[in-house]
Amino acid sequence: MATVSLSSIIEKMQLENLTPEIDIRKKKISQSDVNRPALQMTGFFSDFDSTRIQAIGNVEYSYMKTMSDDTKKKIYNELMSYEVPGFVFCRDLKPDDIFIECAKAHNIPVLSTKKATSNFMAEIIRWLNVQLAPSISVHGVLMDIYGEGVMITGESGIGKSEAALELIKRGHRLVSDDAVILRKVSDDTLVGTAPEMIKHFIELRGIGIVDVKALFGASSVKDSQTVDLVINLEEWNKNKDYDRLGMEDSYTEYLGNKLVCHNIPIRPGRSLAIICESAAVNHRQKKMGYDAAKELYSRVQNSIAKRREEEEEEN
Repeated sequence: MATVSLSSIIEKMQLENLTPEIDIRKKKISQSDVNRPALQMTGFFSDFDSTRIQAIGNVEYSYMKTMSDDTKKKIYNELMSYEVPGFVFCRDLKPDDIFIECAKAHNIPVLSTKKATSNFMAEIIRWLNVQLAPSISVHGVLMDIYGEGVMITGESGIGKSEAALELIKRGHRLVSDDAVILRKVSDDTLVGTAPEMIKHFIELRGIGIVDVKALFGASSVKDSQTVDLVINLEEWNKNKDYDRLGMEDSYTEYLGNKLVCHNIPIRPGRSLAIICESAAVNHRQKKMGYDAAKELYSRVQNSIAKRREEEEEEN
């Protein structure tokens, strides 16, 4: 099961640690949802999902202020007897001393944020959904071309990195070269990122490692990108029939999600960058409702029908 360290959440969400004495290095989060322990503050613990981060907003905080010290000790100790990964007080609210003492006693971190409760929950749930999503590593190159996430695949040495470099020089952005980590964030969406070790690097045979961000600037790279299209490069085979109209899309599957896939034959003289750009724009047009192949087919059918009408009139 995928997990996210609490320290990475603190860094990402810019949270203030109110219990620095507690060692958070081994604290892991395995749930993307966030719980607001309003009912638990009243003493109702049935179906309490303690494995989630517990967010405390104005409602919970206002109720906590009405509790007597004895009630606070009882409820807080019972609440923290569960394996809670951590509490986050939103809107820059500060917990009372009894809450902090109980948290320290049970080794549960207490954090704080200035964000509104709903904003904080939406932001952390979105981020955790990506981090905890099922993932695989795929050999290929991921580019942002005109806003479309295009993953270029193919055998090693076929020219994926060279095509990526040419695309970068034409103003497009690199997400990852050689290895792409795909995460299934929903039934319809795959998000690709680069392994941290090779982030922003490209390997070019004969030259070596190239730092894209250093050479071409920050505008030439991107940390993550939704994958919309796959272009698979393969050696030209004169005995193979290649699709020349594109009436029906071909698909490839990753983590159960289907992606449109174009198999592009490679031979000397073909500009891979222009082919990738054209494929990205054509894919965008299809999503917007325009299909060039169907438009051509419609024109041909209309021409045939018109010719038949003319022939019938002559007869």
